[in-house]
Parts: sequence; C-alpha cells; structure tokens
Amino acid sequence: MEKIFFNVGKNLCDECALALRRFIGNIKGVDSIDVNEGNIVITFNDAEINGEELSRITKNSIERLGYKLIE
Repeated sequence: MEKIFFNVGKNLCDECALALRRFIGNIKGVDSIDVNEGNIVITFNDAEINGEELSRITKNSIERLGYKLIE
C-alpha cells in the first residue's frame, strides 16, 4: 500500500469532505481516504491505480469543490 498526502490549509466543510470520500473512495485501488483538519491522506494499492493518476484526479476534485491545495 502507498499513501499520498494533500494539504488545503483549512477544514473542508462536512458536505465537501463526504463528497470527496465518496468519489475518491470508490475508485478501484483506493483503500481509504482520511479528511481531517485540512489534510487529506489517501491509501491505495499501486498495483491497481497509478499514484500520479490518483493524484491528478484528487487535485481536480479538490479544486472543483472550491478549495486550493497548498504545495
């Protein structure tokens, strides 16, 4: 299992956190997604999904919800 981390610098609202968990969590290969205090941690199986692809999908999803990533 691999992990990728994202920081948005502030808490996601409850609806946005739930939407992100539902969308990203349903991608084949994603084991878990933890959204807590502006930090997002995704655990995934790199044999089932490429980390770069998952990162791109997650970044796009976060931005569509109206949040900006802190690099």
